[in-house]
Amino acid sequence: MLPTLHTTLLPAETWTPARPILELDELWTFVLRKSDAIWIWIALCRHSRQVVAFVVGDRSEASCRRLWDAIPEAYRAAICYSDFWAAYAAVIPAVRHRPVGKESGETAHVERYNNTLRQRLGRLVRKTLSFSKSTAMLVMTLHLFIYRYNQERAAILRM
Repeated sequence: MLPTLHTTLLPAETWTPARPILELDELWTFVLRKSDAIWIWIALCRHSRQVVAFVVGDRSEASCRRLWDAIPEAYRAAICYSDFWAAYAAVIPAVRHRPVGKESGETAHVERYNNTLRQRLGRLVRKTLSFSKSTAMLVMTLHLFIYRYNQERAAILRM
């Protein structure tokens, strides 16, 4: 069993006096059949490019709330950029939330990370014969990938 993602994160205080900036986004995939849509919600720290939290669920406010609850307390003081999806505005405190369009570039890092996930995990490619047969396996695969990814990012930043 892997430890939580929090153990792989660089301290949020690393960027003081500036507070960290989080980029939030979600990407679509499926389990077993394309009609069984699942959304992967991701919170990525702009400075370290580490995944601060992720949640697998539907595209509802409840899933967004689970993502917000999964973000470590030290990172909740961050400014959060997301798209205009209503769930973000309902969950993230207004003083922290900045909804923006893709053309602004404020969510470019998390969008790029979503592409990395699709490139490196065959089960997330949209037109493929590889797919997850259970939600539990999808979550375990994501956790393993993100855990390793965060450790590599931390090693690079410590150099």
